[in-house]
Amino acid sequence: MRIGELADTVGVTTRTVRHYHHQGLLPEPERLANGYRTYTLRHVVVLARIRRLTELGLGLAEVRDVLADDAGKDLAEVLEELDSDLARQEAAIRERRTRLRALLGTEGGVPPEGPVSPELAELFAGIGDVSGSPMALRDREMLVLLESTVAPEERAGLLAAMRGALGSPEAAARARRTYELLDELADAGADDPRVAEAARVLADCMPAELLPEGGFDLDPGHGLLRALYADFAPAQAEAVRRAMEIAARGRRS
Repeated sequence: MRIGELADTVGVTTRTVRHYHHQGLLPEPERLANGYRTYTLRHVVVLARIRRLTELGLGLAEVRDVLADDAGKDLAEVLEELDSDLARQEAAIRERRTRLRALLGTEGGVPPEGPVSPELAELFAGIGDVSGSPMALRDREMLVLLESTVAPEERAGLLAAMRGALGSPEAAARARRTYELLDELADAGADDPRVAEAARVLADCMPAELLPEGGFDLDPGHGLLRALYADFAPAQAEAVRRAMEIAARGRRS
């Protein structure tokens, strides 16, 4: 088997084959009397294994370690492990396709924030079209970030709390009203009299289950709140601060 045939069989380029030779991952084949290199089934198996391992996310140094462990195994063992790699990859693809089908089948389609869980997409669809509200779009971005960064064991609780707070038609209407009030404060100062109403309505939208036991750290110069406040106009930041205070008091009472 020539190098082009080897590359075509595994689905890589001849340049990739030569790169793996250079990296010491793929053994150099024997040369025939005419100077041409000839590849065997073993080369096909090793090259296929390298490709699958890199597709699974392993770096070349990690692939080298795996191949070193394979060195003492017979061909049947290597083929079985390659088959296991393929089975894991197939399972991962099936899981991703299931999530994509669920997302595409969600009422309202894919949200503008990009691919999110079907549960969050359904929640967004229930709130309705808020494309004209800068505050709503910012809030959605934060919810997407929060969902993608929480630990897996906390994700179900997070989604349940958000559904409880925003999942009903009444709650969706309250959320839209909150966005409207906050958008109206975009050019206002922190002492604007409308801040009080915006804070009260916003506090009603905050899921009680997500409020920390010890209350919020309300210092605007601290961590997440500093980044949050930096994105808001003065009146909006003040409304959020007051809403957190109201929600914290309600949690403690």
